Amino acid sequence: MLKEWKLSAAAPEAVAFAKELGVTKSLANILWNRGICTKEAAEVFLQPEKQPFYDSFLMKDMDKAVDRIIEAIDGEEKIVVYGDYDVDGMTATTLLVHNLKALGANVGFYIPHREKEGYGFNLPALQSIAEDGAKLLVSVDCGIASVDDVAAMAGKLDIIVTDHHLPGEQLPPALAVVNPHREDCPYPDKNLAGVGVAFKLCQALWQEMHGQRYAQDLEIVALGTVADIVPLLGENRKIVAAGLKRMRKSSFAGMRALVEVSDIRDEELNTGHVGFRLAPRLNAAGRIGSARKGVELLLTKDEAEAESLAMELDMLNSQRQTIEQEILAKAEAELKGEDVTNLPAIVVAGENWNPGVIGIVASRLVDKYYKPTIVFSKQADGVCKGSCRSIEGLHMYEALKACQQHILQFGGHSQAAGLSVAESELKAFKEAFAAVAEATLTPEDYVPKVKVEMELAPEEITFDLIDELAKLEPFGMKNPKPLFGVREIRGTAPQVIGKEGQHLRFQVGSAKAPVTALFWNRSDYAGIINSEVIDMVYSPAINEWQGNRSLQCMVDSIAPADGERIFPEREQLVSIYKFLYQIQQQEDYIPYTAEELTVDFCKRGTHISLYTMSLGLRIFQELSLLRMDMEENCYYLPKASGRMDLDASPTYRRHR
Repeated sequence: MLKEWKLSAAAPEAVAFAKELGVTKSLANILWNRGICTKEAAEVFLQPEKQPFYDSFLMKDMDKAVDRIIEAIDGEEKIVVYGDYDVDGMTATTLLVHNLKALGANVGFYIPHREKEGYGFNLPALQSIAEDGAKLLVSVDCGIASVDDVAAMAGKLDIIVTDHHLPGEQLPPALAVVNPHREDCPYPDKNLAGVGVAFKLCQALWQEMHGQRYAQDLEIVALGTVADIVPLLGENRKIVAAGLKRMRKSSFAGMRALVEVSDIRDEELNTGHVGFRLAPRLNAAGRIGSARKGVELLLTKDEAEAESLAMELDMLNSQRQTIEQEILAKAEAELKGEDVTNLPAIVVAGENWNPGVIGIVASRLVDKYYKPTIVFSKQADGVCKGSCRSIEGLHMYEALKACQQHILQFGGHSQAAGLSVAESELKAFKEAFAAVAEATLTPEDYVPKVKVEMELAPEEITFDLIDELAKLEPFGMKNPKPLFGVREIRGTAPQVIGKEGQHLRFQVGSAKAPVTALFWNRSDYAGIINSEVIDMVYSPAINEWQGNRSLQCMVDSIAPADGERIFPEREQLVSIYKFLYQIQQQEDYIPYTAEELTVDFCKRGTHISLYTMSLGLRIFQELSLLRMDMEENCYYLPKASGRMDLDASPTYRRHR
């Protein structure tokens, strides 16, 4: 998929800024373009661990929450921490339970079941907690929207809400509502995850009860913070920078076991390890099992139990991957009869698809097609549970709001949301949602964007540059890993690598200074690398092997260079169609991908780029002269073909 570069401007101030900071112009330019434009701001950003935490009592209602918890501890009342089934909720629950026990509390925890109870408070659970003898409930990472449930428990159970989600028009009538997003909350950092808010509560408790500055357990806080994809700025940056260093040698047996079972060999972990190795294993518990397992893992002090629970989560994650692939294949099958190229949005539904996995499937479909996507699971009770993922340009929550006459309930934010629709309303909802997307999005919105810091040839990469870029870590939301671009280069010596032959390695740079490039999960580009002039977006990295260090490019995307982006004229389309017809007559014919078709066409003596071939294939699809198998990403020609009326193709008309 062709990605449009969003090339950052070269800041004229970068030269002076670099001298002031004592860094290279490249780093100064990156900082400037990320809004870090003073020496003071740069020092805070580049040395986050040296910065002090804000006073927790600046958070509205923190004093009320602390007073009531201390009263419960002194009175030996039973306290229940009510969490959520995602990693943020699990880590927040772990953190608060661990610290309340250390402070002498009689404390337990409750995590709702994703499928049976759903997100946040539910009245039967609150009633059961009160009946079991609890006097105080403290929520973490949830509760801000549970106005009616909290009101219903008045006089039966004292409730403190700590959350980081946006409040509605009315706050729940709890004893205390600790949330930096409250309009009347003066706390300066609004970006904390749910576990971050729980951490501030722990800080306040230790300060009030023992006069201690609490800054322990940051590996737990960092795990939830990274997993929840909140901006890694301010206190989050300080938390994650310190927490990552503690994960491998954590005092939590469960954390150590989780790192071990995730097969992370690097001595020091980074946000990528957390996001793609640790978090998915914890999340698997909440998606296809019980999130209690995740909290039990992180809380246990027993090494053997930690190892056993970590292995169980690892197996659950493997099951989750299998279920995900099965649902993805079924979703692709649902799209077989659709002209996906011209769909304003994707909406698919299947019987009893696992509700805990459909959000991941929606993300996979957005990655492939770059269209707003909703995946529904049709339940036995006639309700379809959906998970939504959007693209830049469509605010998902607002889009759902515009279709709310067809929706039972919904919630979320700009890029992700969840909803429930009666099966009888599903068709009407799909049409309404497509209409909203079509009215909102322009053709340019359907082109994915990639932010490029600057143009940099691979041969210009140095070890010093990479070491300096490391000062920007930890990377995450609002502070992505810097990507660089290079135009009009040729790759050489492509090799397919990996256990399943899914990855691609090739050489770029000059003959005097060749650099290895690695492109994950795109081995199908091997033939293209040999034949086309390309533009490449990459992050520079260092490969260390048997004591040797070498420079390499980790490829984000490649695209045909401008000279290869040629729209196929009528004569070329005729040639492509004849070629397709000829290869289909072969006795050993098997369906081809666009990449394979491009390489084979070029072998017959006429150069064509993947860009040109892909446009030709799209035109033939629009004319019903070609069919694509979405699951296999391969093309078939129908046996009967009619006259080629190119003007009937929207793509051809737009470019004519």
